Amino acid sequence: MNKQVRHLATVVAVMFLALMVSATSVQFFQASKLNNDGRNVRTVYREFGRDRGPIVVAGEAIASSAPVDDVYGYQRSYAYGPLYAHSTGYFSTAFNNMTGLERSANDVLNGTSSSLLLQRIQTLFTGNQPQGGAVELTLDPAAQLAATKGLGDQRGAVVALDPDTGAILAMVSSPSYDPNALATHSRKDAQAALDALQADEGKPLVNRAIAGDQYAPGSSFKLITASAMLESGKYSVDSMVPAPTEMQLPQSTQILNNPGNLPCGDGSGEVTFTQALKQSCNTPFSTAGMELGDEAMRKQAEAYGFGEPLQVPLKVTASRFPETQSQAELAMASIGQASVRVTPMQMAMVGAAIANGGVQMQPYLVARELTADLEVVSTTKPKELRRPISASTADQLTQMMQEVVRSGTGKHAQIPGVTVAGKTGTAEIAKGIAPHAWFVGFAGEGDKRVAVAVVVENGGHEGEGASGGTTAAPIARDVMAAVLGK
Repeated sequence: MNKQVRHLATVVAVMFLALMVSATSVQFFQASKLNNDGRNVRTVYREFGRDRGPIVVAGEAIASSAPVDDVYGYQRSYAYGPLYAHSTGYFSTAFNNMTGLERSANDVLNGTSSSLLLQRIQTLFTGNQPQGGAVELTLDPAAQLAATKGLGDQRGAVVALDPDTGAILAMVSSPSYDPNALATHSRKDAQAALDALQADEGKPLVNRAIAGDQYAPGSSFKLITASAMLESGKYSVDSMVPAPTEMQLPQSTQILNNPGNLPCGDGSGEVTFTQALKQSCNTPFSTAGMELGDEAMRKQAEAYGFGEPLQVPLKVTASRFPETQSQAELAMASIGQASVRVTPMQMAMVGAAIANGGVQMQPYLVARELTADLEVVSTTKPKELRRPISASTADQLTQMMQEVVRSGTGKHAQIPGVTVAGKTGTAEIAKGIAPHAWFVGFAGEGDKRVAVAVVVENGGHEGEGASGGTTAAPIARDVMAAVLGK
């Protein structure tokens, strides 16, 4: 073989080797990246060109797919539009995007989950069109509707939990949006809908129940301060606590008053622990927070889950208790002000842990995964998350919270024939800005119980005159009553 032929053969061999390496790189090493690239229209057509499974609540499909005569093959639709939007999210061909459960449960809904392996094998043998599985949610339609009606056109959120299992019974964020407008196959219409939603100052795409900018909890945080007090062993429900009408915060010119600038109790400057919570006095809890110290307060907040990652399976933004820089800041943080920020989910978890004897269960939104034929392939088992307080502390807190609803600031949460426990909160934001109104509580007995957290942003319809007792408590009452069938 002459020199030129050998050179040519070598070049050809190198080219074949380069081709093999390139093909291997593309087909194996880069496969995942290329499949997930938003510009890959084959992935879009493959994802949308199948019979995606339904999302089900109480036996009814709230999200489903139907055959259509276009390149995608199926159109996703949402039966109740805004009612469940922040749970389902949307499935958009126009943006090649998924949100909410459409994303977090995507492998089940599109049929690729390992739990649906048998279904996929059967499809290979029968030659039938591949179908997605279904996910059944824990949501209670009556509670979801009550929360939605209660909030109305006010900004805010509601979360209701089963304290015994962690099942999410209601999750509502207001304002909401219609996912059908984003699921349309018309790029022009979908873009117009998205532009309008993103321009809306109410931020309807944000799930305020679990994410967003979070909220100052105001006096609803006193449940955590009260927990720290009881856990310290220095207090009981009948303990006398200092309760001046006002107090000057240490190393500060700021004067702290009780709500409405009213005296706590009889004005003597000392009341029972129960009276302090029932009236939601500020000075006793600020004083106790400073005495317990920053470390004890932070540990108690963290014991309830502050600062911890959480997925339900939607991602929940971690609530936060600040590293206080002064006694004055610690005093304010102890009554849910300063830099304390929470999600309604976190506060519902606080209420649920108290209701459940100090045991906090893992919140979850998906009850079961089903095949296309609605055969059960997996069921979520309740899971203990943590024990933030002792059973004794939970029992004492329950007694005090029942007094709050029976004859304190939470009277508007009363349900005839039902013992309700709760805590109101009115979180001050800044001068000239209406406060956030809160209610955290629980009710029921036996296997029918519910814990709830409600926040109405910036006072809702009541504006600067809003309070947790008058603005948020009635919404919580209606949600709890819906779950209990009252």
